Amino acid sequence: MGLIVQKFGGSSVADAESIKRVAKRIVETRKAGNEVVVAVSAMGDTTDELLDLAHQVTLLPAPRELDMLLTAGERISMALLAMAIRSMGHDARSFTGSQAGMITDASHGAARIVDVTPGRVREALDDGAIAIVAGFQGFNRATGNITTLGRGGSDTTAVALAAALHAELCEIYTDVDGIYTADPRVVPRARPIPRITSEEMLELAAGGAKVLYIRAVEYARRHGVTLHVRSSFNNRTGTIVYNPPAPGLDENGAPVEEAVIAGVATDLGEAKITVVGVRDEPGKAAELFTVVARAGANIDMIVQNVSAAATGLTDISFTLPKGDAQAVLAAITAEQQRLGYLSLQHDDQIAKLALVGAGMRTNAGVSAQLFTALSEAGINIEMISTSEIRISVVTRADSIDAAVRAVHTAFGLDGEDEAVVYAGTGR
Repeated sequence: MGLIVQKFGGSSVADAESIKRVAKRIVETRKAGNEVVVAVSAMGDTTDELLDLAHQVTLLPAPRELDMLLTAGERISMALLAMAIRSMGHDARSFTGSQAGMITDASHGAARIVDVTPGRVREALDDGAIAIVAGFQGFNRATGNITTLGRGGSDTTAVALAAALHAELCEIYTDVDGIYTADPRVVPRARPIPRITSEEMLELAAGGAKVLYIRAVEYARRHGVTLHVRSSFNNRTGTIVYNPPAPGLDENGAPVEEAVIAGVATDLGEAKITVVGVRDEPGKAAELFTVVARAGANIDMIVQNVSAAATGLTDISFTLPKGDAQAVLAAITAEQQRLGYLSLQHDDQIAKLALVGAGMRTNAGVSAQLFTALSEAGINIEMISTSEIRISVVTRADSIDAAVRAVHTAFGLDGEDEAVVYAGTGR
């Protein structure tokens, strides 16, 4: 008997009929002889609705109370799913994140998992029950407070449970038929990817692909968890995300010819800040980004211009999540006299396109092909960043859809049939 962890997102449990459909799939997995643990998200748009409600009550909800409120969504769906499974003649027990042993740091709203002690989940499995765990939530031992893991937290919950319980597989159920070469809502002829390395998936997630969240992919890669991304609306094969022993080898250690490009991801959630007129001397960049770090922002791309010979001044531009921009602008403004810059510019109408593929390591000309495709589509590039298997560019937000379609076609990624997004979310 194997142990399988399954995760179902909000679009998969959006209403009573959807919950019954999910319960049937879980029961089928149990009947096949597997132990089953399920991590479940809040129904549909419940989390967003609770957030809206909180902000109607107060402009600045207390972080502790906001976490208490938001965790209600997953508790509702876990209980309903357990009821549906029991109505089908199978034992099911629901657990909150704290009951399932999801131990986190003390941060509210974006807590990180520090330990998993799934004793009660293991007991339920040993008794022959299906364990249903509320995703997105945990608790901090020192404070005793309930915490939430941030967006995509249910994915992370599922992966953490799979690692702690030594599951054979972690199945992530979505409203698309797996991972695609691009967002099928933007590129209708995007092709499903049967298999992808965790390294490539990590780069796609970092580039903005929302089908899997980056923290979950990081956790799976670190702990050797194999992911299987599938649709909860049908029985198609989906996508396996595996951890190869080395570049150029499959999960069994056999040599493989890696595809040059795995896919294209886009992200509309970033803003750009330019610090104009910074003195071009050692230590100034360190001072600037120390201020940014203290504001709690995660920086993505950084570009520093060549300094002007006459003035010895340069400009430094960087991208960061839109939600962090105002705090960073305030922090840098407060330190203007010490940092010694001339002015600040803020641009929230940008978008990022990331081209990802492990085959880039051994194939020349990928950059030239990318920039040619963007040029022929009339797309201007504002920033460029690269890694061993990724090239990212920043362009205008209103041109990103045209950009991703042009690049997708230029690299031969278009499929013959149009992709289907069953619930409209693409994840």
